[in-house]
This record gives sequence, structure tokens and C-alpha cells, in this order.
Amino acid sequence: MELFFSREIDGSICRLDADESAHCVKVLRHREGDDIHVIDGEGTLYTCRILSASPKEVEAQVTGVERDWGSHPYRLRMAVCPTKNTDRYEWFAEKATELGVDVITPVIGDHSERKVFKTDRLKRILLSASKQSLKGAVPQVDEALPLRDLIRSYASVPPSYVAEGGTVLKDSTLSGEQVLKLICCCYEGEEKRVSIGELLAESQASEIVILIGPEGDFSREEVALALECGFRPVHLGPSRLRTETAALAAVAAVYFHYCGDKGM
Repeated sequence: MELFFSREIDGSICRLDADESAHCVKVLRHREGDDIHVIDGEGTLYTCRILSASPKEVEAQVTGVERDWGSHPYRLRMAVCPTKNTDRYEWFAEKATELGVDVITPVIGDHSERKVFKTDRLKRILLSASKQSLKGAVPQVDEALPLRDLIRSYASVPPSYVAEGGTVLKDSTLSGEQVLKLICCCYEGEEKRVSIGELLAESQASEIVILIGPEGDFSREEVALALECGFRPVHLGPSRLRTETAALAAVAAVYFHYCGDKGM
């Protein structure tokens, strides 16, 4: 199934930008009268019939609409410290999109080696991954922010739990109801770490935030602050995982908990 992306869907007319139009006409050889499928990045799939097949701007008539297409029954925000090698972070984000994630937030911690992270290329990767994995929604990519700011912003959110990279963010994408707040970390202080699966089984929350630390893990002060703000520490098993592997393992744990019994 070929998918195109458009931000210009006005009533019954859909227009593709220059890049999508060139791919549609020059690469895939679509012409007037052909039916194509377009996502809006917000979760809706449009079936459209091409009216004008210009390689600079394809214009099409909307003939069908399917909302919440390719969606999952939870909202997941992954707050992950950028890796020293940017390619590894991009790999995680691409695969997380294929499984199911709603927001990716780069966070800068005490032990982060990379203090600056640009998101333009990452957004393009997530768009491509969304189309490849048949999803109508493209994950939101936040600008990088300090880890402590992230944790404090969720101090008043009703607590659930925290993971080897789990935290709760507060914005319009989250309802403000109970959120499963997780922080994946090696240091746990006086509170025992448990598995993500165990906390998912106990919680009724459908909104989850998971914080994954940098190569050097979180500092003890960061973990203490997270625990004070209602997060709970979790682990991802006995293996020592790279940042990007830990992040993807956490996404997979959530995905299989909610969707493991649903096949393609």
C-alpha cells in the first residue's frame, strides 16, 4: 500500500507538496484518475482520486476518510537523552515509530555527552517510518530540554510509575489524568526497581511516559528528583543495554502489552 503525506487537505480537495508530488508522478507513475492514499499526520487516512498529476503539485478529490487509522490504544511519550552518535538515536526513533509512539522528547541530563540536538532530520525520518508502517499519525518530536525541567513539570500529575528512561510530560497532548511515569535507571535508592511489564499490568493508565538516560545513566540527584515527583524506577532485565536499545525495548514492552494479541 503506497502512502503519501499532505498538510493541505481542505474539505474535499487534497494537495501534495513538491516532494510528494514528484514521488507520486515521476517515481510511481500515477496519472489523472488514479486512486491514492494520503495521511495527514494526525491519524486520518484519505482515499483520493487524482485530478491533476503535475510533478510540482498533485491535486486530488477526497473520496473516503478513515480516522484513527493505524492507531494504538495508548499514548506513549519517550523522553530519551540524545546519544553521542546521532545515527543511533535516529535508529531508535525510526523503530519506535514502527511499533507505536506518540511523542519523542530529547532530554539533556547531568551525564549527557551531547548537549545540542537538532530535530529537522529526525522529523523526516519519522514521517517516512509512519508511512512505511501504515500509520496515519506521525509522532511529535519536541525540541531538546533539560531533564530536570521535564521532571519538575510533572510533579503535580497524579503518579503512576518511572523507567530506565521514563518520565511524564505535561502539555496539550496529555489529558492531565493519571499517567504511568517511569524512569529506567541503574540506581534506585531505597525504592526497588521492577519490570515495566509488572507496572503496566498493575496500572489502569493509558498514558505512559518513559525516561531513558544517557550512556553514563542518570545521576543520583536526577533519580532522587524523579522519585520525589512521583516516578517509579524500573528495569529492562539483567542485560546492560545501550541507550537506544533500552529505549526501543521500553517501547516494545508497552506495544506488546497492549497489542500483543492483535495480528496484522
